[in-house]
Amino acid sequence: MASRDEIRARLEYWQTALQKLRAAYIALVDGGVQSYTIDNRSLTRFDLPSLLKEIREAERKVDELTALLKGRKPRKAFGVVPRNW
Repeated sequence: MASRDEIRARLEYWQTALQKLRAAYIALVDGGVQSYTIDNRSLTRFDLPSLLKEIREAERKVDELTALLKGRKPRKAFGVVPRNW
């Protein structure tokens, strides 16, 4: 398990990344620009679906790291198999 300082650093990284992704998405959706550049990556309107997936992933990471800082364990996925006996 990572230390609290490491978790805080990761949380800050993902929050910054999430802000940049959201700004790119808003700029492309509003239609004011043809393309948007994040660091060395250029995005166009055709990249909106993949950009939305990246935003959701970043939001998930931020939520997970925030929960870790508050002392909660990350969510675990499990499956339920319905059976008709």
